[in-house]
Amino acid sequence: MMFSTRQAAAKLGLSAKSLSRYIVAKKVPAPKIMTVGSASLHGWTEEDIGRVRALLPKIANGRKTRYQKLREKQKTQARVPQPQHAKTARARDPEAAPHKTKKKK
Repeated sequence: MMFSTRQAAAKLGLSAKSLSRYIVAKKVPAPKIMTVGSASLHGWTEEDIGRVRALLPKIANGRKTRYQKLREKQKTQARVPQPQHAKTARARDPEAAPHKTKKKK
């Protein structure tokens, strides 16, 4: 049995527009194209829908919320070593230039 893109999207729990966008972006393999009169339509089979269902969890879609961006930022900061403070760096490096001090009167 063949399904239209709208019917396939309903079976997948997506909007037809989202499914069409995934096809254009090549995130999802396009099914066979049927010609009905002068119109060309995608003809979806149960196997095609099953393949897309398996791919859906792997597809990154939508905008990132501020919370997702914050989590990603925290992950990358945890991996990058934090810069050392200047005082501790000078204390370890004896050849570092001395800090200017005020002259006593």
